[in-house]
Amino acid sequence: MEQYQEQLNGLFQALADPTRRAVLGRLSRGPASISELAEPFEMALPSFMKHIRSLEESGWIQTRKDGRIRTCSIETQAFAAADAWLSAQRAIWEARTDRLEQFVVARTKKEKRR
Repeated sequence: MEQYQEQLNGLFQALADPTRRAVLGRLSRGPASISELAEPFEMALPSFMKHIRSLEESGWIQTRKDGRIRTCSIETQAFAAADAWLSAQRAIWEARTDRLEQFVVARTKKEKRR
C-alpha cells in the first residue's frame, strides 16, 4: 500500500506543473520528439528536459531514442492508477453526500410534522 501511495504522490506531483500538464496534453494526440514538445515553451532545453525527466520518472510518459531523436509517448498505466484513486475518492464522497442528503430530508420531514 505504501508503494501505491508513493506512486500516486509522484503522479500527482508531476501534474502540479502547468508545463508538464501541457506536455501531457500534447502527447495525448500522439508521440512527439523532445524538440516538438519544447517548441511552444520559452525555456532553455536543459530546463525543459527536467520536466521530461519528471514525467518519465513519475510514470506518465516513456521515451525512446532513435539515433539522435528522443521520442516521448504517453504511458497509459499512469492514467489507470490515477483514475483508480480518483474513482475511489469519488465513491467515498458520493456516499458521504448521499448520507448528508438523507439526514437533511429526514430532519426536514421531522420538522414539518411538528
